[in-house]
Amino acid sequence: MISSFPVPNSLNCPQIRLAIRCLQPQLVHWRRQIHQKPELGFQEHLTASLISQTLTKYGIDHQTGIAGTGIVATIAGSQPGPVLALRADMDALPIAEENQVPYRSQHPGQMHACGHDGHTAIALGTAVYLAQNRHDVKGTVKIIFQPAEEGPGGAKPMIEAGVLKNPDVDGIIGLHLWNNLPLGTVGVKNGPLMAAVECFDLQIQGRGGHGAIPHQTVDSLLVAAQIVNALQTIVARNLNPLDAAVVTVGKLAAGTARNVIADSANLSGTVRYFNPQLGGYFRQRMEEIIAGICQSQGASYQFDYWQLYPPVINHDQMAELVRAIAAQVVETPAGIVPECQTLGGEDMSFFLQEVPGCYFFLGSANPELGLAYPHHHPRFDFDESVLAMGVEIFVRCVEKFGNSKTF
Repeated sequence: MISSFPVPNSLNCPQIRLAIRCLQPQLVHWRRQIHQKPELGFQEHLTASLISQTLTKYGIDHQTGIAGTGIVATIAGSQPGPVLALRADMDALPIAEENQVPYRSQHPGQMHACGHDGHTAIALGTAVYLAQNRHDVKGTVKIIFQPAEEGPGGAKPMIEAGVLKNPDVDGIIGLHLWNNLPLGTVGVKNGPLMAAVECFDLQIQGRGGHGAIPHQTVDSLLVAAQIVNALQTIVARNLNPLDAAVVTVGKLAAGTARNVIADSANLSGTVRYFNPQLGGYFRQRMEEIIAGICQSQGASYQFDYWQLYPPVINHDQMAELVRAIAAQVVETPAGIVPECQTLGGEDMSFFLQEVPGCYFFLGSANPELGLAYPHHHPRFDFDESVLAMGVEIFVRCVEKFGNSKTF
C-alpha cells in the first residue's frame, strides 16, 4: 500500500520517462518507510529486510547478509554486454530528529540526516524499472545496498566479500542527494570529488599543580594550545598552496578547576585532503611537530593516527558518461555543476579504487518548501521529487554503459 502522505511536486522535468514518473509515489513510500526506521552502521536489519522483500516481490535475484547487512541485486539484460554496478548506502546517523513530519524517525536518537533513505529508494526504483524492462538492458547490472557508510565503513568489507566479482564489474556509479545544490541540478566532476578522511587522537602528559606555582608544573593545556596552533602551519606553510587540505582539532579536554594546572590534555581531530600522494604525509609531519613541542616543554605524548577513507576520485570516462546523461535530464545547461568538490569524505572511494567509476551529487534542496537544512542537521530533509530524477539518471547510465564499446 502506497503512503497517503502528501508528495511534493516541485520538480517539473519532462525528460523523466512516464514509467519512472509513475514510480514516484512508490519511491516516496519506500523512502518514508526507511526514514521512520533509521538504523546505524551494520545494524540495518529492518532496512535490509524491506529491500529484500521488495526485490523478492518483483522477482529480482539478490544475495543478503553480505558484510552483515549488505545486499546485492543482480539484473541480467536480454542481451550480452558489460557489467555495471550501482551503489546505494543504507545507514543513518546518531542524531535526534527535530522535523515535525508524519514520517519522522520512530527510533529515538537516530535519524536519516544525510539522505541515505533517498539513495536506497532510488536504487530500489532503479532495480524495479530495470527488471520490468530487461529487453532494453544490455549486459548485467549489480545494485549494491551498502551498510555503514557513516562509519566504520561498509564498502571495504563488501568488496572483500566479493561483490565486484562473479560476474566481474566493469564500472560503478553512485549518487549522493545534496542539499548544497538546488533541486534540478547535478554536480559532476572529473578526478577528485571528495577528500580522504584521516583521524587522530593525542594525549599529552604533563605534570599538574597549583595555578599560582606554575614553575613546579608542566602545563599540558599550554602544550596542547601550542600544538593546535602549530598544526595549522602544515597546510599554511608545508603544502603546495594548490593542494586543498585541512587539519581540524575538533576536541580538546583538559583541567578540572580554574586554579589547577592540568596534568594531562586530550585532543581529537581529523585531516582531509584530495591529493592521494599526500597519503602518510600528515601523520609524519604532525608527529614531528607534536614531538618537538612536547620535548621543548618537558611533556610526553601518545599519538594515534589512522585513515578512515581514501579520497573519492572519479574516472574521467565514467564522469563524462554521467555528465552526458545528466545534461539530458536536467532542464538547463546551468543545471550541470562541475565545481562541486567537498572536503567531506565517502567510502565510495574504495569501490573507485577497484574499478572505473563516477560518484556524483544530485541537488535536492528546495528553500521554498523549507527543505534546505545541511546534511547531518537534526532538521535535514529534502525535496522528494528528486527521487524520480535519480532513477532516470541511473537508468539512462545503465543504457548508455551497455551500449559503450570502451569497457
